[in-house]
Amino acid sequence: MTPEASAQLRRAFARRILAQAGIDDARIEQVFAQTAREKFAGPPPWFVAGFGGYAGTRDIAELYSNCLVAIDPARGINIGEPALHARCLHELALQEGETVLHVGAGVGYYTAMLAWLVGAVGRVFGYEIDSEFAARASENLRSLRNVTIEARSGISENLPQADAIYVNAGALEPYAGWRRRLRPGGRLLFPLEAPHSVGAMLLVRRADSETRWPARFIFPVSFIACVAQRDRAAERRLAERFADESWRTVRSLRFDARDATCWFAGPDWWLSAAPP
Repeated sequence: MTPEASAQLRRAFARRILAQAGIDDARIEQVFAQTAREKFAGPPPWFVAGFGGYAGTRDIAELYSNCLVAIDPARGINIGEPALHARCLHELALQEGETVLHVGAGVGYYTAMLAWLVGAVGRVFGYEIDSEFAARASENLRSLRNVTIEARSGISENLPQADAIYVNAGALEPYAGWRRRLRPGGRLLFPLEAPHSVGAMLLVRRADSETRWPARFIFPVSFIACVAQRDRAAERRLAERFADESWRTVRSLRFDARDATCWFAGPDWWLSAAPP
């Protein structure tokens, strides 16, 4: 395939993905159009997920649909669904010069998009606990001087201050390490879910208030879980809360005394149906 044919394929892909995501965002369209998915998927054959499992292909055009592409088919680990990430990147509303943390960077496909969105004067710190994936991400992103990849957990107190934190692994809570590193006005977007269950992407914005921050769920998701200490009782309770549509009522993340608006509570935080 010629460079021009490849670029044309990506431009058409970007337009379709934004239409499927239901957004109109020229910057997000541009990052999908310029980021070569095959570079991150590795050499062919590629394994594209479908209803019956993975199907191998050497046709590059099959990478450019709203599909999961395996980076480790044996473990079911993939480059995630493009329309889902397009909507998430749109919701994060990243600006040039910002610092963003990418937790669960995988092999760096969406990390590359974050790097473009914050520009050369911005910074992206990617965290990937799988050392093989982290090494691949570092190689894939070595030309981007504003990106640092670390082969470790992104659930930590030892993180840089950030304007945004984008998490691509299921988490049982908005961990204190993430909350404390957010600058005023900073955004945290992560999948709140129990392992092996359906949850939803939760968008939190750090407010001036020490007790109430705006928060809302965007859409249902199911990610591979973060590697973290497990609380099986809390996991069961959270999975039960997502059994109906009540999660759509959440409007704030709070750190004060719980009241009747509580949707779900963690050790030092709770989600409320009341606005902040």
